[in-house]
Amino acid sequence: MTTADNLAGDNASRPAAQRREVGSSARSLLLTILGEFVHPRGVPVWTATLVSALGVLGVEEKAARQAIARSAAHGVLESEKSGRRVSWHITQDGTRLLTEGARRIYGFLRDTPAWDGEWLVLSVGIPETQRQLRHRLRTRLTWLGMGSPSPGIWILPDVSKVGEVAAIIDELGLEGRAFAWTGRLAAIGKTESLIADAWNLAEVEKCYADFLNTFGKLRAGTPIKAFQAQVRLVHAWRRFPFLDPALPRELLDHDWPGPAAAALFHRRHDEWHGSAQRYWTELETQSMS
Repeated sequence: MTTADNLAGDNASRPAAQRREVGSSARSLLLTILGEFVHPRGVPVWTATLVSALGVLGVEEKAARQAIARSAAHGVLESEKSGRRVSWHITQDGTRLLTEGARRIYGFLRDTPAWDGEWLVLSVGIPETQRQLRHRLRTRLTWLGMGSPSPGIWILPDVSKVGEVAAIIDELGLEGRAFAWTGRLAAIGKTESLIADAWNLAEVEKCYADFLNTFGKLRAGTPIKAFQAQVRLVHAWRRFPFLDPALPRELLDHDWPGPAAAALFHRRHDEWHGSAQRYWTELETQSMS
C-alpha cells in the first residue's frame, strides 16, 4: 500500500491511474484513522477533524473529502447535520468491519501454538468468465491465510478454520461447486514445493524486512509526530494478516521475521499511543472552535 509520504501533490494533475491510487490510499488511511481514534471513543466526528487529520498525513482536502464520501457510500459512515456543519458516526456495518479488523491486526502472530500436522484442503471451481466472483473468493480465502498451489485448490495448515471457510462458501453461493477435506499429507511430493507454489513467502519476508527497517528507526518526539507515526505504523501493519499465511514454525526452514515484526509493532504502538491520542483530541477541539 502507498504510504502517507507518497500522497502529497496535486491529485487533479496526475494521470488517471495515479489519481485512483491516491484516492484508494486516502480511503485506506481514513479507515485506519477511524479504527484508531474514532471507533474507540464511540462518538461522532466532525468533517473538519477528519480532513485535518488526513491533511497532516499529506492528503489534500479534495481527496480527503472524497475519501469520506466514498466511505459513506460504502456504508461505513453516516452523516448528521448540525446547522451548516456535518458530523459522522460509524454505522453498524462499519463497526463490524473495524472490530474484526482490530481483532486481526492486534491478534496477528501473538499466539503461535504447536502444529498438529493437519491440513485443510478446499476444491472449488469457478469459470474464468466469472472474474468478479473469483476475485471475491480469492480475497476472502487469502484473508484467512489460505494459499492456492494449483487452480481451484486451496490449502491451509489449520483445520480450525473449516467453519470460516464454510461460511465464505455459503455467502458466495458456491455450495454446489465446493468440496473440502482435512488430513495429513501423504508421502508423495515435497512439502517445500507445495508451500512455494501456494504462497510467495520471499515477497512477504521482504515486506517484513522493510517494516522492521522503517519502524525500527522511526522516532516520534511530539504529539503530531506520534500521530503521524502511529497511523503509518497501523496502516503498514494492516496488510500483513492478508500477506502472511502465518504458517506453523514446523513448516518454515528458517527463523521467520513475522514474530519480530509483531513485537516491534506492539512496542511502537504502545510507545506512541498516548501522544497520538492527545493530538487527536487537539484536532477535535480545533474543529469545535
